[in-house]
Amino acid sequence: MKKIIFTLALMLGVVGVAQAQGDVEAGKAKAATCVACHGADGNSPTDMYPKLAGQHASYLTKQLVEFKAAATGGEGRANAIMGGMSMALSEQDMADVAAYFASQAITPIATPEEVIEQGAALYQGGDMERGVTACMACHGPRGEGLESAKFPSLSGQHPAYIAAQLKMFRSGERNNDQNGMMRGVAAKLTDNDIDVLSQYVAGLR
Repeated sequence: MKKIIFTLALMLGVVGVAQAQGDVEAGKAKAATCVACHGADGNSPTDMYPKLAGQHASYLTKQLVEFKAAATGGEGRANAIMGGMSMALSEQDMADVAAYFASQAITPIATPEEVIEQGAALYQGGDMERGVTACMACHGPRGEGLESAKFPSLSGQHPAYIAAQLKMFRSGERNNDQNGMMRGVAAKLTDNDIDVLSQYVAGLR
């Protein structure tokens, strides 16, 4: 029983090494190098790069730590651009930058009318026949994610960026998901599923 409880605690991110506390003002100054791709307030001007505004600080910190880990030959999230950007960041720098972007408001996105019915069905209920888990279970009814478990907020994110990440999870190119959860789900999604889901969840609020 104790083993089960401990495993659940790990999954929810409540057991582990304490993270540095971020400082918003310090993070604003340190985020100057992030502006070109992610925008001054974390609302990236192009869908090649993710919006960071309003994202959970715990998730942002996790990604920065894993970009740096991969860039130094460890297990993490391999990315040529972010690997280089994260190399010079200390643990405190990461926490400060994450705190700054988390404090900003994300610009909303409207969900196209034509994807609402199919998107809602898959996001809220999954697909039992194909073994697709409902996205809402981890990302919440409004796409808000879960801070304590480091599950990202998806509401307001660029649909093209969400779709790109789902395809990378599906192919295994991205593999820094907790217990392989996203790879397991994405492996069962079609291109149409991904297109519909990414547009649907981006408009939730």
